[in-house]
Amino acid sequence: MTGTLYLCATPIGNLQDMTPRVTDTLRMVDVIAAEDTRNSIKLLNHFDIHTPMTSYHEYNKVEKARQLIGQLQNGQNIALITDAGTPAISDPGEVLVKMCHECGVPVTSLPGPAACITALTLSGLSTRRFCFEGFLPSDKKEKRQVLDELSEETRTMILYEAPHHLVKTLEELYETLGERRITLCRELTKKFESVMPTTMTRALKYYETEEPRGEYVLVVEGKSREEKRREEIASWESMTVEEHMEHYRAQGLDDKTAMKQVAKDRGVGKREIYACLHTEKK
Repeated sequence: MTGTLYLCATPIGNLQDMTPRVTDTLRMVDVIAAEDTRNSIKLLNHFDIHTPMTSYHEYNKVEKARQLIGQLQNGQNIALITDAGTPAISDPGEVLVKMCHECGVPVTSLPGPAACITALTLSGLSTRRFCFEGFLPSDKKEKRQVLDELSEETRTMILYEAPHHLVKTLEELYETLGERRITLCRELTKKFESVMPTTMTRALKYYETEEPRGEYVLVVEGKSREEKRREEIASWESMTVEEHMEHYRAQGLDDKTAMKQVAKDRGVGKREIYACLHTEKK
């Protein structure tokens, strides 16, 4: 019988956030796959757990996943833990989960701490719609593409950042998004937990004199729909009606449907668009 992969969320700071279900599972499984065994041994010792460990991290995630799946197919149960928080969130565990599904290996998740959700609930920003970006790419071209996409995002955005990159990231966010509300969270669930609701400019001003310390979660206000609508209207107004029509024709719309969309964009009736098109042709 095939074993099961258990995704076990571990504390992001406060050890009391470890759930009984996770401790029971870590004792029950045949092996624990840990991002950093040197770090995880402290957690296991604290809870008097003596299950054998093996390393599973960014640099062996594909090759080691094949090995772990082999063990699962042979009937072993395996728990996956990350250094802190929920496995597979900004974590190589997503590769192992994907490969398990492809091989028909059962996977279950044991809910628990996740820094992104903890920060979102503390942020004071909208929680109804949000997106998680994790760490921005290190490649400059890819990072530029991601930032450009985020500039049009209307949902609340959640990012992770290391202290030595924080100021640079804040500068890039401000340059791309403009002034936005932002909440900077650090040391979540720990003794010196810090939650700072502010704005982009005030955050940059603050870190002119303060040194960033600890791992950060940034929760950033999305672009308002009103602002997005104003920008769209300004863009349409810079076009002729015929150019606006061509914009939709290029997307495969027929003239009737394109005219309806142009009228909607410009906030006028279809008759007015029809009249403008005939005037422009003359």
